[in-house]
Amino acid sequence: MSSSVDEEDEGYDEPVPVVMSSMLWVRNLRRYIRSGIGHGRSEARMEHETRRILLNMYKEKHRKNAEAGIIPSFYKKKPEDGSVSHTVQRLAKYRFLKKQSDILLNADDLDALWQCLRENCLVDETTGSVKVNYEDFCQIASLCTEQIGPKCRRFFSPSNFTKFEKDESGRIAILSFYLYVMRTVSLTQARIDMSELEEDSDGFLQPYEMEAYIRGLIPNLAQLRDMPAEFVQMYCHIATHKFFFFCDPNRRGKACIKKILLSNCLQELMELHQESEGDAADADQTENWFSLASSQRICDTFLDLDKDGNGTLSEEELQEYADGTLTDIFIQRAFDEHVHHGKTVIGLAWEMDFESFLDFVLALENKDTPEGLTFIFKCLDLQGKGCLTAPDIHILFRDVREKWVQIGNYELCTEDVRDEIWDMVKPVDPLRITLSNMMSCKQGGTVASMLIDVRGFWAHDNRENLLQEDGESLDIDVDRV
Repeated sequence: MSSSVDEEDEGYDEPVPVVMSSMLWVRNLRRYIRSGIGHGRSEARMEHETRRILLNMYKEKHRKNAEAGIIPSFYKKKPEDGSVSHTVQRLAKYRFLKKQSDILLNADDLDALWQCLRENCLVDETTGSVKVNYEDFCQIASLCTEQIGPKCRRFFSPSNFTKFEKDESGRIAILSFYLYVMRTVSLTQARIDMSELEEDSDGFLQPYEMEAYIRGLIPNLAQLRDMPAEFVQMYCHIATHKFFFFCDPNRRGKACIKKILLSNCLQELMELHQESEGDAADADQTENWFSLASSQRICDTFLDLDKDGNGTLSEEELQEYADGTLTDIFIQRAFDEHVHHGKTVIGLAWEMDFESFLDFVLALENKDTPEGLTFIFKCLDLQGKGCLTAPDIHILFRDVREKWVQIGNYELCTEDVRDEIWDMVKPVDPLRITLSNMMSCKQGGTVASMLIDVRGFWAHDNRENLLQEDGESLDIDVDRV
């Protein structure tokens, strides 16, 4: 059956035979346009209607699944690169991040906020600090909204005011509030920057994505601006490794962005914003893993230990680490647990590559952290049973005792050291010490140092003298080892 377009339809001189069913959408579209219903609608209104329609569809689907007893899907395959779904996902992510960035306070806004706080607060005559009560807090919120815009309003909520310590008059220090705003803005900006780099949009960063984030930060970090261009790639690699050592303990090859933002690593990295001044600052730089001096020190240490220049370290070469104060059995166990599962060359002995060396250094420099203590405990667990027994303590401490006597110290009684360790840890089971016991006793790092490093045992043995020195450093004569 055939027909023609209605005579009222303009633009046709003579009837055109078409199938009736194929022209229904044409008629409906023209009637809709003539009615004027769709004219003048704003983009915001259209988005609102689209969201409402999609939400109703989701609720209807969820209701049907619940009535039918269907298990909801918990896995959805990621869209392929170049597909429509992938393009839509990336566009939606870009628009969302752009919106979040637009409502974020910039440097000028933060300066205006601080100025407004200073001009509308009173100085506490007792302490000299500048404080504000809740009534003035609300007044300042109105002034900041007028000067900066509504994007600062969320910081002046009643719940935020109650987060800060108040004096007897119910006032809070404006410096604490301002630092809170700055940190919130900084973390939000970091979250946006990291989200822009993650390709999978799953909330995790892979190592090369984290390296790209750090590379973008370098020009903004005062202490890294003078970094040689040829060292940037190596620096980003070393810096990224610490993030993954602490934020990816299961070695999955990706780190959760939320965990990165809340970690001490990011705070330590952001400390490089401050200009370095004097010898004290130089000392702080050496202790900061992310400083240029620290990265260069690690590279120089690895190159000095690599006597044959093959790019890896043997057990004999690693024994020279830390001036040779580490025990031989600990070095051997480190290779057993953390190197033999890595790369190797057929026909050659296992050797430690730079990646494993970074793990090794991070564990020794962070023995008091769960991640560092976990690394070391695997080396101490000689039987692989997840615990340390009295015979294990005797075997582990034997090398420490030999080195201790070699440098001219008094004779040690291993049983006394064993009992002291048991008193420090206070294990639930009196016959064995577990990793959880060492973590809960808050002295696991000290116990680990006593068992693997003669310098660590010396520091524990002289702890009272070290405290009396009031900050002056004492050091063991390692040349006699």
